[in-house]
Amino acid sequence: MRAEWKTGKRYTVNILLWVLQVLASLLYGSSGVMKVFMFDKVSKDVPSFGALPRNAWTILGIVELVCTAGLIVPAALYWQPQLTIVAAVVLAVESLVFVGVHVKYREAGPVIMSAVLGLLMAFIAYGRMVLHPFS
Repeated sequence: MRAEWKTGKRYTVNILLWVLQVLASLLYGSSGVMKVFMFDKVSKDVPSFGALPRNAWTILGIVELVCTAGLIVPAALYWQPQLTIVAAVVLAVESLVFVGVHVKYREAGPVIMSAVLGLLMAFIAYGRMVLHPFS
């Protein structure tokens, strides 16, 4: 009975991690698209977009798009699934940087959102390394 419970728990954790990975991919994918293709439109009312040059925001958007694919594709194809962990760690670090930028510009909402996303990415990385590693 105990082994069955552990198997069920691991299955539930795996499903939770996949759901979080997909949701994070959608969120970071849209953020990356906005930074790369719609920067002028989305940046005009957000003071913190002035913290970095336009090219830096474009590079960050491209990193987000690459990590978006990295959260899903390697694990789904069972090809280099550790890249999923790398993508989550990169996005967690990026979120920390954004927390600092938003604190500097006193943007409370974006500080909270960046912190929550950073914790989410850290949980995904931890989950895929410890709770339910890829076989």
